[in-house]
Amino acid sequence: MTGRPADQAVDDVTRWLGMRLPASGVTELDVRPALFNPAGLVSGPVTMALIDYAMATALWAHVTEDEDIATTNISVNYLRSAREGRIRATATMDRRTARAASLRAEVLHEDGTLMATAVGTFAIFARRGH
Repeated sequence: MTGRPADQAVDDVTRWLGMRLPASGVTELDVRPALFNPAGLVSGPVTMALIDYAMATALWAHVTEDEDIATTNISVNYLRSAREGRIRATATMDRRTARAASLRAEVLHEDGTLMATAVGTFAIFARRGH
């Protein structure tokens, strides 16, 4: 993410979702019909993507150039969904060791409604070629 302007997509997934990454540990997007499930609500995988990227960016701030990360587990409690507006995930790192990190996240609607909570673990390993 080094050298990437804040608030821009980092890959094709974030680009298609319309996800913005305005700060370390923060992701957001504007709700639109392409992101709805058959019930007309934001699909669970969209919320999960916000959480995963928020957690990853929170952890990226704590790894070296010689390290890479990978999601190993995320447990999500879906509480509410949305039909409109902006949703934002905020993640924080609780603990980091040499090989793993534990993080937590919340997803809020712009009106303050708590949409989801999550806890996750990430593997930390040597970057290939280093």
